[in-house]
Amino acid sequence: MIELKFTVNSEEVAITVAENLRLLDILRDELHLTGTKEGCAVGECGACTVILNGEAVCSCMVLACQVQDAVIETIENCDTDPVLQILQQAFLECGAVQCGFCTPGMLLSAKALLLRNPAPTEAEIKKALEGNLCRCTGYIQITEAVKQAARELAESK
Repeated sequence: MIELKFTVNSEEVAITVAENLRLLDILRDELHLTGTKEGCAVGECGACTVILNGEAVCSCMVLACQVQDAVIETIENCDTDPVLQILQQAFLECGAVQCGFCTPGMLLSAKALLLRNPAPTEAEIKKALEGNLCRCTGYIQITEAVKQAARELAESK
């Protein structure tokens, strides 16, 4: 067992878990933050993407010991985060949501991109999202949604 302290969605967490748990398991099973989805379990699909210390990561590939003192953001932060709210609205307006399974990971990957690059090119958007797979909408609508969100964020400043 390992004792961990970290922050999730601006809330301090102190928890004791098995050393072999993944961040995905901690979020879903221990903290009941089920917006983070398990798709492939090998870091290929992006469904489990969260923001860890400012970077988009596949939570299925992060071990419990790696989150000590970390700052983590999940899709549940959408209720209070203005960037995620703008991204979410752009995804809806651009038709970038179908079944929704990939959407949390896509939104968080897009947010991580916009935090480090508020005016990304189409190529930069595609690069940032390349680890996220979508089986329904295709990527044109998703790319357009991120472009729209970037424009709206720039206009709001």
